[in-house]
Amino acid sequence: MELISGIAATTGALSAQRTRLDIIAQNIANAHTTRGPDGKAYQRRTVSFEAELLGASSGTVGLSTVRVAQIQIDKTPGQRINDPGHPDADEEGMVTMPNVNLSMEMVDLITASRAYEANLSVAKNARQMALKTLQIGR
Repeated sequence: MELISGIAATTGALSAQRTRLDIIAQNIANAHTTRGPDGKAYQRRTVSFEAELLGASSGTVGLSTVRVAQIQIDKTPGQRINDPGHPDADEEGMVTMPNVNLSMEMVDLITASRAYEANLSVAKNARQMALKTLQIGR
């Protein structure tokens, strides 16, 4: 039996939120990338989560956690701006910008960071409770 059974669930959630934070950071870093390796403007990426039932081998029967289901590419077209001097401008002088909205990314960043902090707090509290339990048993 695992002393701190909730840690397995929290660990999965921490890992999923870390992935989400990494993807948001990539989106922000590429907000002005008009030409990627494929020659096109950067496309925003999003993370989808799914529930995962923890197995009997870990001693956590009945608990579930969250894991990354997939990382999707947002196919909505980016804004086109008129900038004839830009190296990626087409013959009409239009440049296709990435479909990254920095305001939306910042909201997602704050949300993911708060979820990560909440899960980290659960892990810390579970550890403290386990330590108190061991002290009572002395």
